[in-house]
Amino acid sequence: MDMVTIKTAGLLLAMGAFALISWWAFAPRNKKRFEEDAMLPFAGEKQTQRKST
Repeated sequence: MDMVTIKTAGLLLAMGAFALISWWAFAPRNKKRFEEDAMLPFAGEKQTQRKST
């Protein structure tokens, strides 16, 4: 195998991995889970406002 074939195979593998990860991240069945996970940093906070003096 020459270098062009190896680089092409690497490029195709990288593109395939990107496509699969993108498909997984934007799949409608994962939306609720990701929305819940996005709120985790705010789970312990109280909804109060501080008055600045």
